[in-house]
Amino acid sequence: MTGYGAVVVAGGAGRRLGGVAKPLTTVGGRPMLDRVLVAVADALPRVVVGPPSLAVPPAVVRVSEDPPGGGPVAALAAGLSTVDDVGTVAVLAADLPFLTGAAVRRLRDAVRRADGAVYLDAQGRRQTLCGVWRVPVLRRRLAEMEPHHGAALRQLLAGLNIVDVSYRTDRLPPWYDCDSPDDLKNAERWLTMSTLVDWVVAVRTELGLAEEIDADLVLDVARDVAHTVARPAAPLTAYLLGLAVGRGADPRQAAATVAALAQTWKGSAD
Repeated sequence: MTGYGAVVVAGGAGRRLGGVAKPLTTVGGRPMLDRVLVAVADALPRVVVGPPSLAVPPAVVRVSEDPPGGGPVAALAAGLSTVDDVGTVAVLAADLPFLTGAAVRRLRDAVRRADGAVYLDAQGRRQTLCGVWRVPVLRRRLAEMEPHHGAALRQLLAGLNIVDVSYRTDRLPPWYDCDSPDDLKNAERWLTMSTLVDWVVAVRTELGLAEEIDADLVLDVARDVAHTVARPAAPLTAYLLGLAVGRGADPRQAAATVAALAQTWKGSAD
């Protein structure tokens, strides 16, 4: 694949997030905008369309639509005005905490056969702010469609040859965006769980353990013990539970026994 550019749409007032700028809202301790920029680290240029107050890394270009608040089509026009010498461009929302370089590469590969490539969600909806497009096609459509302020993105893309890319995963997909506090909480939960899954797999591999573990079961026991006994007791209890299971105890029965003991424990919680 040849080089490509990236335009990240980072406008919006973030009203459902209490007025906080969505791109700077953190998931897993990292701003969502940073996560998106890492996913397109090999793009040149990388352009963020947002207000002048939005700080971006030195290697990233920041522009604003004129007038501000013009919507995604106006933002795309502003961003594309700085993109030269590439045939394709990734057009992305700034609040995609699960976007990865691999997900972008799939779109870049698919766009070879069309004007654009976007992910299709489980309900059959095109995720137009998670796609890769041919630059000449977008320039032509923008020239045909004036004014850009307040225009709908679906109107701009109407009639184009678009490849719909499916994506199967047991985790949150790359187009998952965070528009509300509930979305952010869900993203945090999934990020934590995916990190735990990856860690458990790595530890099992290093220790040569073929047995599967019920992570939810262990975490529930550790939480109960931490709340009713003491926080340092949680990892110790998880270790003792593992010893018991290793000696033949049924995991759920052993966990239930520990949970019952914790509920009747008379010591003071930390």
